[in-house]
Amino acid sequence: MKKAIAAHDVWSPRGRGFSMGVVQPEGRVIHFTGQVAWDENEQIVGQGDVAEQTRQCFRNIERVLAAVGGTLDDLVSVTTYFTDRSQLPLIQQVRAEFLDENNAPASTSIMVAGLGHEDFLVELAPIAVVPDTRFTTP
Repeated sequence: MKKAIAAHDVWSPRGRGFSMGVVQPEGRVIHFTGQVAWDENEQIVGQGDVAEQTRQCFRNIERVLAAVGGTLDDLVSVTTYFTDRSQLPLIQQVRAEFLDENNAPASTSIMVAGLGHEDFLVELAPIAVVPDTRFTTP
C-alpha cells in the first residue's frame, strides 16, 4: 500500500482529496491515457455538467484498474485538467466521492484553454501502482 507524506510546516490539503506526496509501493505501475467523460460507446456523459463528467472519468479509471486487478486505492498520482476555474470545487467534491482522504493520491490541477473535444470540461491523467499480489495480465 502506498504511504502518504504530510509535512506540518507546509500548506495542507485540508480534505480536498489529495496527499502532499506519496511513496510509491512495490507493484506494477499503470500509466493512464487521459480519461474523459466518454462512455464505452464514445458518447459524452454529463454534457455541460463538470461533476457528472468527473464521475465518468473516475468510473473509467475504476474499470481500467479492475482489468488489471487494481482499485482506486492504488492511485498514487492524478493530474486534473479543467477548463473553468470556478468548477474546480465541484471537481474536488467528486474526487472526495471516489477517493479515500486517508489514502489519497498526490495531485496536480491545471487549467487549460480546451481539451480534446469542445464539450469536455475535465480530463484526469492518473498513475497507479497495483501490488504484484493482485495484478492480473489483461
